[in-house]
Amino acid sequence: GLFCSTPAVPVSRNIPRKKAMELLLTGDFIDANTALSWGLLNRVTPLEKLDEEVKQLADSILAKSSVAVSTGKKMFYKQLESKMEDAYAFASEIMACNMMADDVTEGVDSFINKRQAVWKGR
Repeated sequence: GLFCSTPAVPVSRNIPRKKAMELLLTGDFIDANTALSWGLLNRVTPLEKLDEEVKQLADSILAKSSVAVSTGKKMFYKQLESKMEDAYAFASEIMACNMMADDVTEGVDSFINKRQAVWKGR
């Protein structure tokens, strides 16, 4: 037989080790609700509402500063490769650099003045 080595990487990093091992050794299929309860999915959406859910998620992300989203995404993946202590140091460094962005000032001002932020993307 063939052991599914490639799927083992994301599965073993996203669900508890015992569940991952069982799933990988048995090759059993799991339904969407099981995948949700194991943390493999963020949500389960009926097919007829899929486009609406995707649009809402995309709109929520697009409403944020592109600088913050880009910085956060890079930081998230990079810190995963590090030991905890190094990850905290890296996150602190990234946050300090991010504080220099014009969008930070806009975000604070819009929050204080209870208005929608107008992001500049820098």
